This record gives sequence, C-alpha cells and structure tokens, in this order.
Amino acid sequence: MNGTPPDAPHRAGDDKDAREKLVALRNTLLKLHKALLEMEKRAYVREHGQVNTGELFRLVLDDPQFAWLHNISEFVVRVDETLSGDASVTPPDTRAAYTLAQKMFAPTESGDGFQKKYYDAIQLDPSVVMEHAELAKVFSKFPLDGAAENK
Repeated sequence: MNGTPPDAPHRAGDDKDAREKLVALRNTLLKLHKALLEMEKRAYVREHGQVNTGELFRLVLDDPQFAWLHNISEFVVRVDETLSGDASVTPPDTRAAYTLAQKMFAPTESGDGFQKKYYDAIQLDPSVVMEHAELAKVFSKFPLDGAAENK
C-alpha cells in the first residue's frame, strides 16, 4: 500500500469521479454502520445491562448479536484497500463496489441473514432509516446499469 488515506479527494492516476463515488459510498456505509452498532448496543444493554467501551469492543468482535455487522466492516475494509492501494481507482472498481453494496443493502424479510437483519433494523430504528435513506441517495447517483458512467 502506498499510504494514501482512504478518504483522500484524488491522487495521480485515479479516475477522479470514480474515486469520489467510492469515497461517498465508504463514508455513507460508515455512518450506517455506526447507527446499526448503536442500535445493537442499546438492545444489548436493555437485556444485559451497561457495558464500557472495552466490553463493547469485545462484544462487537465476539458476540453473536453483533456478528451480522461484520459484513459491513469487511465491506468498508475492502473499499479502503481499493482507495489506499497502489493501483489507480477506476470506474470498474467503483461499479463493482456499488453493485455489491446495492445487492447487500437490499432489505428484505425473506433475504439472506444480513438482509433480514438489515430489514428488521430499518423497521426498528429511526436513525437506521435515516442512514438507509442517505445510502439510497448515494446509490441513485450511480445506477446499477452503469448509465451514469457512460456520460
């Protein structure tokens, strides 16, 4: 890795638009992850009592209640690796990340484990609804068919 911060606005060799879209996706997913983490923390505290920061960190890593959030963490890490890696950020990189994110963050009652938990979270927590709306705005700027890329 060359040490470029993941949220750097642009670097030589990058497609500027592709980098900006990937940074926007990353930042939106981080906010969504935080809202989901807070929701799970509140649920955990209701059932088990208060936890300090160290305990919460351990829970996020090891407790089954928080395990479904690892998908988001891993996704953001992959985006970070693309943004800070040696290779230039290209439109295909961005398209691949957006396509995967749009599939992953499609809340449904009958989806895979993550999609179902995400659906439930949207039903339960207004802050998650707000962050989901922000993610939808980011997605609307980059349609799955890649039409925006051909402009």
